[in-house]
Amino acid sequence: MKFPRISGLLLNLGAAFVLLTRLPMPRLPDAAFAQTAQAVWAYGIVGGVIGAIAATCGALALSVGLPATVAAGLVLIVLIVVAGAMHEDGLADTADGFWGAHSPEQRLAIMKDSQIGSYGTLSLILVTGLRWSAIAALLTSNPAAIIASAAVSRAAMPLVMHRLEPARSVGLSQGVGQPALPVTLAAVGIGLGIAFCAVGATAIVSVVLCLVICSACMFVANKKIGGQTGDVLGATQQLCEVATLCFFAAILA
Repeated sequence: MKFPRISGLLLNLGAAFVLLTRLPMPRLPDAAFAQTAQAVWAYGIVGGVIGAIAATCGALALSVGLPATVAAGLVLIVLIVVAGAMHEDGLADTADGFWGAHSPEQRLAIMKDSQIGSYGTLSLILVTGLRWSAIAALLTSNPAAIIASAAVSRAAMPLVMHRLEPARSVGLSQGVGQPALPVTLAAVGIGLGIAFCAVGATAIVSVVLCLVICSACMFVANKKIGGQTGDVLGATQQLCEVATLCFFAAILA
């Protein structure tokens, strides 16, 4: 597969920011969204930018005398707001759907429902709590790890998209499509590169950790609903992010 030219790469980058963030973006031509599966190579870049914005806000909060726990809370707010809470929503919907029904059809129906159940609520509380604690530890020791985690966790999503077909005939994941292997590998490589620049060789272990989590998510998703959805991708990102944040906190804090 041939990669698009520079102009195409810029369109891909813009499309990735539009899809994964709520940051103000210039109006893009329709061509930018014609083949959004080709834009997944830029997911790690988007994650790195989101992480950089959040880490900068956390550093500023520390510089004015706020405690690390409060600064970490502000980092979380930025991470959530900039991404439009789409990954957190996916985590909650996936938890409710996968463990709240007994058939693929029922699970998909629950995941599409806007209401949140006990599984979704508990998953958000536990994952957000762990992210908060890990970020608080990293802010005072190695805030660049926040950037690394945001990058590699988003670069992991194309792996699930490539390996599993969409479980629905409609929806965000189906609309994006399945990325080709070269684009998927480019996404992982870029995510690793950003993380390596942020935390050094430790980034390699974090990517391996994400690969393990992705494999587990793919196995469960295939068993539960026979494929992947946008919610599954969001849940994968959240689990990869919390795992890498905790790993970095254990090694670097």
